[in-house]
Amino acid sequence: MEVIKFVLMIIGMFVVTFIPRIIPLLLLGNKELPEKVVLWLSFIPAAVLSALLAPSILLRNGSVYFSLANTSLVAFFPTLLVAYKTKNIFYTVSGGLLFYLLISLLF
Repeated sequence: MEVIKFVLMIIGMFVVTFIPRIIPLLLLGNKELPEKVVLWLSFIPAAVLSALLAPSILLRNGSVYFSLANTSLVAFFPTLLVAYKTKNIFYTVSGGLLFYLLISLLF
């Protein structure tokens, strides 16, 4: 019985992730989107990434933690500079990891 529940759960996860991906493709696949819509959609990855990272950078124990002891916050600023200068996700992530490591070792 547990195997059936497991298989049904996998099928359910497939359906709920597949439907939101296929419906826009079916509805908009053959259409040209307006330039403003394409521009608006281009900001979604950065907004989602910011929403995922901001709590881990800014919060500690449920409250805002602005301090030089906050290694994540200190490493964020040079990482932001790398992102601005290079506009390359590989350099940004690599630089962020390197900055975090260096700051962790130094302080």
